[in-house]
Amino acid sequence: MSLDQLRNKIPDYAKDVRLNLGSLMNEDALNPQQKLGAFLASAYACGNPDVIRALEVEANELSDDAKQAAKAAAAIMSMNNVYYRATHIMSSGDYTKLPAKLRMNIIGSPGVEKVDFELWSLAISAINGCAMCLDAHEQVVRNAGLTTTQIQAAIRIGAVVNAASVVLNMEAA
Repeated sequence: MSLDQLRNKIPDYAKDVRLNLGSLMNEDALNPQQKLGAFLASAYACGNPDVIRALEVEANELSDDAKQAAKAAAAIMSMNNVYYRATHIMSSGDYTKLPAKLRMNIIGSPGVEKVDFELWSLAISAINGCAMCLDAHEQVVRNAGLTTTQIQAAIRIGAVVNAASVVLNMEAA
């Protein structure tokens, strides 16, 4: 499935989502790997098969390592976002002071530029609503020299991919 075919599956009540998918694919604040990786990692995190298939086609120019890193970002953040969001929300204990005791080796050696992996993790953390992870990944990408505009672009990509996934899930129900 192509991106155009995916966009055509999005009904008129979600026309803004359809239009945003197209315009964000032309986003120029990010380099191609950062942009396509953010799309692909966000698709994996959202889990809609049509969105995943379309964005895998769109991200075909990514290296195999980058494709695997996008999957790894979705996998590790699906764990980390739940854990850190929960420990941050619960106020009855000192959970944030305890070690997580969860393996997260992929973050240290993701197979792509660390800044790109962190940017994808940030987009996924926005999708999953984890404030602690958003803050942590934002700090890493800022320290690596990314701008506010670049960070916003990744978050916008995550938001639109999430919306497309929600719409298509609603239509399939």
